[in-house]
Amino acid sequence: MKEFFIENDGIRLHAKLDMPENIQDGSGECPLVIVIHGFTGHMEENHIVAVAKAANAAGFAALRAEMYGHGKSDGKFEDHTLYKWVTNALAVIDYAKTLDFVSDLYLCGHSQGGLLTMLVGGMRADDLKALIPLSPAWMIPDGARQGNLLGQSFDPLHVPAYLETDDRRLGGNYILVAQTIHVEDEIERFHGPVLIVQGDRDEAVPLEYAQRAGELYDDARLVIIPGDTHCFDYHLEMMTDAVREFLEDMKG
Repeated sequence: MKEFFIENDGIRLHAKLDMPENIQDGSGECPLVIVIHGFTGHMEENHIVAVAKAANAAGFAALRAEMYGHGKSDGKFEDHTLYKWVTNALAVIDYAKTLDFVSDLYLCGHSQGGLLTMLVGGMRADDLKALIPLSPAWMIPDGARQGNLLGQSFDPLHVPAYLETDDRRLGGNYILVAQTIHVEDEIERFHGPVLIVQGDRDEAVPLEYAQRAGELYDDARLVIIPGDTHCFDYHLEMMTDAVREFLEDMKG
């Protein structure tokens, strides 16, 4: 495992690179999966680490990256926005493209990271072979436009300076940015394979968003895990099995 920082316009993004056993010595090529956490998350969460291990088991390298205001990356949580995350993800993709051993690039994200995966997937369709949104929080832009986000109601035409969550404060700019985002535009731009995984007892993201994404993508595989939650607390192995099988299929 290699731990380092990726620069993005003066911001340092914390990253870890895990290699599959067959190229631990640095020789040979393999595909790489970029793995991004969700809202309030970080790269050491059980489900994020499990995805990286599943990728390694399938013969893929895994690059875990923490976005602005999360984990050990620079920035304050209350100042983060989806625009900042988009530019972060673009910088991580640019970094990954410089690695000599990388044969193909994949992008995977959980929750807000899953939403990010859908957005950036359309922007960088030429660079990404496949997308893996996990419990994608596609409802964030809708909630921002409707005035209901993070369990709080507000006037969407007069956004407050801050939203107070259970244990953190979130800046109003987060809402203003989210209001401008239309995920459908980026779904239309990505024509490669997509794996969407979500539990049917997800307490944070309505399952209908994953189902709709599965219908809109040209080539989507939707795996619904019975009885599982947003972070796959009960059947983590079913999520990772789906990811590993998808990646193995992609390798042929």
